[in-house]
Amino acid sequence: MARIADAMLPASQVRVAEPHGQVAGFACLQGDRLDHLYVTPAAQGRGIGTALRGQAKEARSRVLDLHVFQQNTGARRFCERHGFALVEEPPFASSPRPVTLRWARSARPSATTG
Repeated sequence: MARIADAMLPASQVRVAEPHGQVAGFACLQGDRLDHLYVTPAAQGRGIGTALRGQAKEARSRVLDLHVFQQNTGARRFCERHGFALVEEPPFASSPRPVTLRWARSARPSATTG
């Protein structure tokens, strides 16, 4: 774990979920990319991934990209439920390859007067 932290922390903004004093998940942001989002199996289904992803969205003003392996259909569905859309998919699905998903903040409607 220390080797991972040494590699990720200097170049990333890291958010850690620690309910009840135990690490349950983390998210690493690099620029406009969510590089890592991990929730321990025991903590999945409790809103931790949603909270971490929400914090990542709030930290970015306009867009947030992430990569998910094509075969990880659960993660893709999770991302799509949270407003991410497919941007790029490799042409061949025979081996594990990442797809790019993007979330974009909606423009706020302007007030009109009648």
